[in-house]
Order: sequence, then structure tokens, then C-alpha cells
Amino acid sequence: MKIRVDADRCQGHQRCFALAPDLFEVDDYGTSSPAGTGTIAPGQENLARRVMANCPEYAIEIVEQ
Repeated sequence: MKIRVDADRCQGHQRCFALAPDLFEVDDYGTSSPAGTGTIAPGQENLARRVMANCPEYAIEIVEQ
């Protein structure tokens, strides 16, 4: 599983980073992006789904591989 962030939708609320700082990075403007390659480690799947559900802009997507 991987996480993707749609940069055009992200408004910098940073809820994703607050909930899962291991999964996201935030730039100087507050825009989030996946940390590293965006791969979700085993055991973090539920956390990733929770983060996706809490994004007010629906900018986060989980891609099953």
C-alpha cells in the first residue's frame, strides 16, 4: 500500500501530519506530501485509512499494490 497526496487539493491543514508524522512531510507552505516513497509499513494500514478519512480536502489517497 502507498499513500498519495493531491497537491492541488491540499490546503495545508496538516491533519495528516498531526495524526501520522511518520507517513507525511510538510513543506514551508504547510503542504503535505508522503514521507519517503509513500509506502505504508505493515501495521500502519488502519492509521493511513484514518488519516485519509480526516483530510477535509479529500487530498489523500491510498493505493493498494
